Amino acid sequence: IHMPIQLPLYSYIVTRCNFFFSLQHNAKVAVLGASGGIGQPLSLLLKNSPLVSELSLYDIAHTPGVAADLSHIETRATVTGYMGADQLGAALKGCDVVVIPAGVPRKPGMTRDDLFNTNATIVATLADACARHCPQPYIAEVMKKHGVYNPSSVFGVTTLDIVRANAFVAELKGLDPARVNVPVVGGHAGKTIIPLISQCTPKVEFPTDQLSALTGRIQEAGTEVVKAKAGAGSATLSMAYAGARFTFSLLDAMNGKEGVVECAFVRSEETECKYFSTPLLLGKNGIEKNLGLGKLSAFEEKLVAEAMDELKGSIKKGEDFVANMK
Repeated sequence: IHMPIQLPLYSYIVTRCNFFFSLQHNAKVAVLGASGGIGQPLSLLLKNSPLVSELSLYDIAHTPGVAADLSHIETRATVTGYMGADQLGAALKGCDVVVIPAGVPRKPGMTRDDLFNTNATIVATLADACARHCPQPYIAEVMKKHGVYNPSSVFGVTTLDIVRANAFVAELKGLDPARVNVPVVGGHAGKTIIPLISQCTPKVEFPTDQLSALTGRIQEAGTEVVKAKAGAGSATLSMAYAGARFTFSLLDAMNGKEGVVECAFVRSEETECKYFSTPLLLGKNGIEKNLGLGKLSAFEEKLVAEAMDELKGSIKKGEDFVANMK
């Protein structure tokens, strides 16, 4: 479920294609880019979930092997591999959720913006296929071209920023990270990543210098991994975990679970940006309610203001890219 192709910010997208389950916990999920560094561990996590009954794996190479390997795991989801453009339509047929981790990784010295043209082309092609082959397709700007855009069902997945914020706060305060929740709003690149530490549960406080350092670490956590991997890629395992977490939350909400909240980058009127990440109450039909920014500290208000120009520029770049697609 994806945003408006703002690929400097998102190399990972989930697209929900069908809102109806004949039975609860009976979801067919496709992973596009299933052979890659994110796709393989993500597919493993999905295979291990009781929420998933069918797993459809697609990539341009190696997918039959990945599917065969996963099919030997003793969980109920059936696994089918599809490879090459001529099998993409079959991979998408009848899917309830489509997860798109496809794209090339960042290397040392590269910004997310450097990856834009390559990854935007990959994701736009896959989004176009979703529009053609899924029962109810949704991926913002591409879907608008096909006349099937539904803003309640299109999400840019920013969950990795929340996962990182939770882990880093827990580390500093000696807390169980599973019980920490830090909303992260804005976008998914550098200073557009805005952790709302003042809204953390449980409540935590940091001196000004430590708060500034913590915020900076959350904003540049992706670069931290890129440097640590020394040219061998970017965040894959943590991204797979975050993608699976968002997918499971979405499936829970689709199955009728109440009170499911996740942050995601969506069409929004909460700020002057057309798209903006905020906490969302999820339901059977996508977004039940945008919970907005809530009460911000003065420090957080300043972060939001400073992020606006970069976020607007990234959104426009994405919109222009799709507008010029042939």
